[in-house]
Amino acid sequence: MTLRMHLFTKIFLGFWLATIAVLASWLISNQYFDANPDRYAVKHRPHGPPQRFVLQMIYDLQNTDAAGLAALVERASAEHDVDIYLLDRSGTDLLGRQVPATVRKVALELQGVRRRAFLNAGREHLLAHEIYRPEDGLLRAVFVFRPSRHLLLATLGSNFWLRLGLAIIVSGLVCYLLSRVMSKRIRNLQLASRRLATGDLDTRLQVRKWGLDETDELARDFNSMAQQLQERIEAQKRLLSDVSHELRSPLARLRIALALAQENPDTSPAYLQRIEREAERLEQLIGQLLASQVEALELDDHIDLVQLLKQLCSDATFEGAANGKTVTLVHAQEDAIVASSGDLLHKSFENILRNAVAHAPDNTTVAVDLEKLGESYRICVTDQGGGVAEAELEKIFEAFYRADTARTRDTGGHGLGLAIARRAIVRHGGHIRAENTGTGLVVICTLPCTDVDQL
Repeated sequence: MTLRMHLFTKIFLGFWLATIAVLASWLISNQYFDANPDRYAVKHRPHGPPQRFVLQMIYDLQNTDAAGLAALVERASAEHDVDIYLLDRSGTDLLGRQVPATVRKVALELQGVRRRAFLNAGREHLLAHEIYRPEDGLLRAVFVFRPSRHLLLATLGSNFWLRLGLAIIVSGLVCYLLSRVMSKRIRNLQLASRRLATGDLDTRLQVRKWGLDETDELARDFNSMAQQLQERIEAQKRLLSDVSHELRSPLARLRIALALAQENPDTSPAYLQRIEREAERLEQLIGQLLASQVEALELDDHIDLVQLLKQLCSDATFEGAANGKTVTLVHAQEDAIVASSGDLLHKSFENILRNAVAHAPDNTTVAVDLEKLGESYRICVTDQGGGVAEAELEKIFEAFYRADTARTRDTGGHGLGLAIARRAIVRHGGHIRAENTGTGLVVICTLPCTDVDQL
């Protein structure tokens, strides 16, 4: 199961974690520098309170018994690179060690009411502080901070503003990286939309396989939009090319007929008839183009599919009678009322039947079956024309597409019949598709029923 994280959640968690990281680094650094000897603080903090490390050691030196005192000093020396001397009033080390001159010098500065003294001797920094041990009385503890082996840590420990600046830089870097990660996909979408706007219709965004946040959904929607836009523009280009081709032929014949009529006035009536016929073809073609491009319609009428199909089957049988072609209708219900607009359904089923009759072999029957399935009517028009290639089952509903390349433009129509039918049926809330039957093609249409009681 993949955890879905919204973009808001990612932004919230990202900046929350960044804040936590900055605060944690700040606390850890303060803890480190306060709990460890700060060599340069001896020089830069002569008037402030001692560091936590110094205070802790002073407390331990005053309260540790004589048997554990040597171990305490050795442990502090090993862990924190600091030498600790405990001098009595005569300047003798309580642990019997030889006392360097610098240690004696800073210890002698503890006179009168002065309880703390500082001394810088080359790279070493010394701090002297009075302590009191019940068994030894008043002593002078001298801390000798040896040179740090980590210059960067020493510099950070001695400079508050440097630590603050580093924290700001680290937090800025973390936030910058988070912002880049979160805005990268939005930036990719912006660049892709610009490429798409300039005409690069192949532009697509890379979608993560397991991406489930809003940016992935946006990328999928963009790819879907780009795909549909590419298909529509390519369809419009094909339509323009096909329309140009379809119009070129009758216009050329019109021009030739007009030129011949002008050259031979005696035969002009025949050429005028030719011109009239070509003009009618142009008018018919333009009318079909307008019908195929209708985008919206109002279903303000109702029609009985039974009566409509009876009439159309009778007309189709009459047209195909010369070649022995017949069209039969099979239906179980007395009527099948559907919402309609004008004569669009009449034109749609007429185009489907004429297409079936045109492709049916001589002396065969085209079967039309009407049945009710749930809340829809299904109309199946089946011919025995051999069918079409599986790859062309969707293309036959495109404008100007012809599955039979052997058909000429003069005898095979303009390739708009099924395109008009599909568009009209879809606008009526239905569906249309084609399937091969093995011996021919079946066009299946579905239309939503209309409640007769509400009419």
